[in-house]
Amino acid sequence: MTFSARVENFAITQINVTPLVDVLLVLLIIFMLTAPVITHKARVDLPQIGIDHQTSMAEPVRLAIHADGSLYWNDTPLTEAQLDTQLFIASQAAKQPSLHIEAADGAAYESVARVLTEAKANGLSRIDFVDNH
Repeated sequence: MTFSARVENFAITQINVTPLVDVLLVLLIIFMLTAPVITHKARVDLPQIGIDHQTSMAEPVRLAIHADGSLYWNDTPLTEAQLDTQLFIASQAAKQPSLHIEAADGAAYESVARVLTEAKANGLSRIDFVDNH
């Protein structure tokens, strides 16, 4: 048995397009996935001219929770029962105030969670946390 080795002396002059097609297909898939994200419209509520929101809002209420669990409504000490009453009164006002909770660094999580739960249960919709420093 004899084997012959054919040796060709000319170079291959054709371009291999398979890697080019692979790259183009990957780019097509990327564009197909990102096109819906780019065309998604986000609704943004911009302030309107002539509407003054600052005058229509009530004065915010500051509720301080100290490290020992004591509560202060606008720098006036109060108990848990009084807090529930004050939150109910604030929620029933014509111009509902925002509640600014000022929790001390050592305040227990349960105290803050209890205040948040009572505020939500009484219908207060604007609750903000403020820094006490």
